[in-house]
Amino acid sequence: RMIEIRKQNPAFGLGSYTELSSSNPAVLAFLREAPATEEGGDDLVLCVHNFSRFAQPTELDLRAFDGRRPVELIGGVRFPAIGELPYLLTLAGHGFYWFRLSRVAPHARRGR
Repeated sequence: RMIEIRKQNPAFGLGSYTELSSSNPAVLAFLREAPATEEGGDDLVLCVHNFSRFAQPTELDLRAFDGRRPVELIGGVRFPAIGELPYLLTLAGHGFYWFRLSRVAPHARRGR
C-alpha cells in the first residue's frame, strides 16, 4: 500500500524537501512538494515520523498553510484544518503520518 501511495503522489519522488521544526526531538517532520501542474493543482505532502519506541506528542508550526486540511494518505482520514495555533499531533511508538495538505473551499472554511 505504501508503494502505491508513493506512486500516486509525485511529491515523494520529484518534490522539494523542507524540514520543519518539531517541538519534540524524537519526531521528524518535513514537507515534500511537487511543482504545480498546468491545472494549477499542487501536490503538498506533510510527513511526520516518530523515531521513539514510545508514543510521542509534537507541535508543528504550520501557519504558512492556514486553512488547508491534512488528509491522511493511507486511510483517507481528514484531520482538523490548520489554523494560527501550533498543530498538535500524537504519534504511536515508531508511528508516522503522511498527509496531503488539501486546500479547503472558501465556503467550507467559514464553518471551522
